[in-house]
Amino acid sequence: MPAYLLRRSLLAAIFLSNLLPLASAQTPAALPSESPTAFVPTNNGFDYDRREVMIPMRDGVKLHTVILIPKGARNAPILLTRTPYSANALTTNMQSAHLGSSLYGYDNATDVIVDSGYIRVIQDVRGKYGSEGDYVMNRPLRGPLNPTKVDHATDTYDTIDWLVKNTPESNGKVGIIGISYDGFTTLMGLVHPHPALKVAVPMNPMVDGWKGDDWFHNGAFREQNMSYIYEQDGTRDNSVKWWTSNFDDYDMFMDAGSAGELGKRRGLEQTGFWRKVIAHPSYDAFWQDQAVDKLLAAEPITVPTLLVHSLWDAEDIYGAMAVYKAIKPKDTSNDKVFLVIGPWHHGQGIEDGSTLGAIKFNSDTSLYFRENILAPFLAKYLKDDTSAPAIASVSAYESGTNTWRKMPSWPMACESGCASTSAPLYLRAEGKLSFTAPKQEDAPFDAYISDPANPYPSAPVPFNPLATTAA
Repeated sequence: MPAYLLRRSLLAAIFLSNLLPLASAQTPAALPSESPTAFVPTNNGFDYDRREVMIPMRDGVKLHTVILIPKGARNAPILLTRTPYSANALTTNMQSAHLGSSLYGYDNATDVIVDSGYIRVIQDVRGKYGSEGDYVMNRPLRGPLNPTKVDHATDTYDTIDWLVKNTPESNGKVGIIGISYDGFTTLMGLVHPHPALKVAVPMNPMVDGWKGDDWFHNGAFREQNMSYIYEQDGTRDNSVKWWTSNFDDYDMFMDAGSAGELGKRRGLEQTGFWRKVIAHPSYDAFWQDQAVDKLLAAEPITVPTLLVHSLWDAEDIYGAMAVYKAIKPKDTSNDKVFLVIGPWHHGQGIEDGSTLGAIKFNSDTSLYFRENILAPFLAKYLKDDTSAPAIASVSAYESGTNTWRKMPSWPMACESGCASTSAPLYLRAEGKLSFTAPKQEDAPFDAYISDPANPYPSAPVPFNPLATTAA
């Protein structure tokens, strides 16, 4: 290499070596995060205040609870729901400054809650979502099936006790309301209730999981519940999801051959409740000892209770009527137990009630229920509203005439004072009904072929919402 090139290379190397420390010194540190350690929203313009608290239970477990308080509330009653379906999800339907827009439809009779100025409280049951503790599906009352010191009755009591002591905007009166599973937790609150619990509204409640609610319908296992058990019992936050394997769910069940085999294929035996289901296929002590109607029949009735039943409830058709039959005879003063019978599917009492499938009614039957039955019922006991109109002991919708009937009890032919009388109906041949009893010479039975490979579907096929949407 020529000397001048060597000198030039050495000078370049020396120049670069002198720059390296300068470059290192000038390299900036990582940019600081623009997000604060804890962001505190101002909620400017909101018509309600949102509080999230962890309420301690008697065993030290804390339950995540969302409290929504209308701005300016004073001496307002509390309306509580205890749920396994995420208190956050049920109170953040929209990022809205308005309380009504924030309340998700399930369990929220939003118009009644907002119009009446109730403090809305929704709590995660123990073991689900934000709450501590262990989750047990329909946790039984303390006793042979639950050797611990806590159950939904004690958790409800402890929750109400904390709320009335730590919610200065309240009048110290609490109502509890819920649909389905949350109807079950509502009924559990009636066992040794807190003195501040003034009213309960169990809607389509889970009562007896073998006789007619959710898991079995008089012994017939409802296979569509397998996905529910998988997700609800699998994780605290329902993050493990059941998956689609067939275009039609029917093909999925037929391919497995049995619910037990499908459960093995999907790993359901990892969940405690599925192991209980397959261990107790008959109506044994496991189911009998936790049937809520039997449990409440042994308890005094001290809290006014409005039982809500849906005539076309394919899920919990048994519960409300069973509880009414169990506890109404103890209501000697006829001011504690009330019943609503609506022309609805499961949970439709808080939705639009002007139709049921292809059937169209002449009004929104659910709105009538909320405005004329639910709202005055809550107002009477939670607000001591003497102007609230009294509701009938039984309010039943007669779908044939599109009329709400008011009755003193159930069953009853019609409202008091009418000329109608009850009459037995008989099953007859060819799927017919008759007021005439069958005669000896009539055919003793109808015969038909039951072929699982060629079923008569009760739902549109293919039955798989995910596959139908994708298609």
